[in-house]
Amino acid sequence: MNTCHMVLEEIEQLRKKMSQTALEKGATSCESVTQSQELDNLLNLYDKLRNKNSNDDNSSSK
Repeated sequence: MNTCHMVLEEIEQLRKKMSQTALEKGATSCESVTQSQELDNLLNLYDKLRNKNSNDDNSSSK
C-alpha cells in the first residue's frame, strides 16, 4: 500500500470521527476543532504527496 493511499484512509477515518464528535458535542467543541485541525494537516500532507508524485511522473516522462 502506497503512502497516498494510507493517508487517504486516515483522512476518511478522521472525517467520520470528526462528524460523529460534532454531532455529539457540537461543531465548535474543543474536540471537534482539534480533529478538524488534524484533518486539515492530513489533507495538506495528502496534497503535497500527490503533487510530489505528479511532479515525479512528469519528470520521468521527459
